Amino acid sequence: MSEAVLTGRVALVTGVSRRKGIGFAIAQKLAVMGANVFIHSFAPYDADREWGADPDGIPALIAELQTHGTKIAHAEGNFLDPLVPQQLINAAVSEFGHIDILVANHTYSTLGNLEELTATQIDTHFQVNVRGTLLLTQAFANQHHNSSGGRVILLTSGQHLTPMPTELAYVASKGAIHQLTMSLSAHLIPRGITVNTVNPGATDTGWADGELYEFIRAANPQGRWGEPEDAARLIGWLATDDAQWMTGQILNSNGGGY
Repeated sequence: MSEAVLTGRVALVTGVSRRKGIGFAIAQKLAVMGANVFIHSFAPYDADREWGADPDGIPALIAELQTHGTKIAHAEGNFLDPLVPQQLINAAVSEFGHIDILVANHTYSTLGNLEELTATQIDTHFQVNVRGTLLLTQAFANQHHNSSGGRVILLTSGQHLTPMPTELAYVASKGAIHQLTMSLSAHLIPRGITVNTVNPGATDTGWADGELYEFIRAANPQGRWGEPEDAARLIGWLATDDAQWMTGQILNSNGGGY
């Protein structure tokens, strides 16, 4: 496959706040493949987590992405605000004229078993992960006027493969994304837009402590964690014309393990 197969196309990738993250790897892969990329971030989310925000800030992400020779633009937004999805699409269209590829990589995730769940925790997961993704997809589809080449790529987790009892609100929201995939695909494919969902598996983005890290590493048949680039390679392919026959699918990029 030629490295520049996406030349002339525009991608919007959400959840691009850290160079160690999956979102950055996706944006970088698409840029290497020739796409102009509009990235979304919400750095305060990472700053409040144990892994922290990117130490050099969003400008460092943009500068690194620009080294691949395509145009990069950026906006920040909190998906708790229901107006943000449309605002992001508007900003990307204003910058580039159109969007061909939507990668909804953003997520909200907190630990919480059944006894610890609160209504606010549940609502926040659904507002960011489900409502935000659906409104983004709606706004993306409304601006897509080509008869082919449209790509919506969603991200789920591994709740359909293994129990995740300490992340119930997250599981519920990602399970909704999983179940939406086929119906969104059926609705959008007549308009030349494919819809697929990727489960990137356990990915080393700096969130796991030493004990959990070793447990998952040992349990994986390939003896390692997933790297952000593993998911990015699959998503890059899904964005190409070679993947036009692939739609409505859940793809598990997990090395045969978690």
